[in-house]
Amino acid sequence: MASYLAWLRIPFFASSGFAALASGLLYWKQNELIYPRNLPIGSRTEEGVPRPNRFGISDYEDLRLQTPDGETLSAFFIRPSNKRQARRLTILMFHGNAGNIGHRIPIAKVLEEHIGCNVFMLEYRGYGLSTGTPNEDGINIDSQTAIDYIRSQAETKDDRIIVYGESIGGACAIRLVANNQEAGDVAGLILINTMTSLRKLIPSAFPPAKYIAGLCHQYWNSELEIQRIKDIPMLFMSGLKDEIIPPSHMKELYSVCQVEKKVWRDFENGTHNETLAEPGFFDCIVEFVQDVLGGRKMELRL
Repeated sequence: MASYLAWLRIPFFASSGFAALASGLLYWKQNELIYPRNLPIGSRTEEGVPRPNRFGISDYEDLRLQTPDGETLSAFFIRPSNKRQARRLTILMFHGNAGNIGHRIPIAKVLEEHIGCNVFMLEYRGYGLSTGTPNEDGINIDSQTAIDYIRSQAETKDDRIIVYGESIGGACAIRLVANNQEAGDVAGLILINTMTSLRKLIPSAFPPAKYIAGLCHQYWNSELEIQRIKDIPMLFMSGLKDEIIPPSHMKELYSVCQVEKKVWRDFENGTHNETLAEPGFFDCIVEFVQDVLGGRKMELRL
């Protein structure tokens, strides 16, 4: 596992966009700043998107999904390698604001091996090999397209679904779960280093830009959206040395979340991009999934 976790330490330049928010380009160029989809260099090329077989995964599909507004989205559907321990479960993964789904395959490999689940990795519009240009409304269309696809396939239509989001992907995950909680197939939500909202992130992370935060038209207002979720178990995973999204954002999301079953796990040395490589990170996810699917009492800790 150690060799795969080394991939998780690749810097995804998530701070590169936000560091420029104090400039006069905020309003007109903010999508390019918030969604640095070309970083690392080559992330939008065939050669720059690693495939699952590079990591020893053979049972997968390289998909193209059509959105209602005409975009084509790249996605990986990875099946569990141990068929005898396979669960009727699909984890739907949403990544952060840079890189592509290929950079997150090591995460999917750990999940499918240790949980025995399918992993569906969606590439937002404008990222990797997906068409289009990313923005908040478009990415929300993309996430709904992904869950609709899972529900439409004979192989997965009866699966429970756990939605997993890191950084801005957590904001996407919150909105998706809020909009789909009545369907009955969403079993849980996992959030890693997610902000309360983009506008609140600007002054807390970059004080000189606080006076122009109101110019940000990408909201991702997770602190309001999460309160719409009423009965979906949630796991909050916070790196206490997150240098991009202050841990106070995750604590606030946990505080305003109204579900009965919510679990807090923090990692003393976890930074924004490397919390996933901290000891015990995946153990927490495995425990959460077992509790959710097994119906056992969940441990709450602050």
